[in-house]
Amino acid sequence: MSKITLKGFIIVPEDDIENVLSELPTHIELTRKEHGCLVFSVTQDEHDIHKFNVYEEFKNIETFEHHKSRVSNSLWGQITKNVERKYEIIGA
Repeated sequence: MSKITLKGFIIVPEDDIENVLSELPTHIELTRKEHGCLVFSVTQDEHDIHKFNVYEEFKNIETFEHHKSRVSNSLWGQITKNVERKYEIIGA
């Protein structure tokens, strides 16, 4: 099985910025603890406070799918339901 890489960004609406910033450290911590997570980074863009750059690497498609399932049922998933996502996924 090949490694899965996701890279891109999210655009967070003004009304959600405070909640996203508050929950982001927990989201990063939980994701980095997941079995199969190799790299996980979400950083607020230095020029646009609504843009968060995302880079992820997972061991294989199974661990990536597990991550997506966990996130969709998490507080992070609820908080980010209105964000615009622009991702490229390599290896899927």
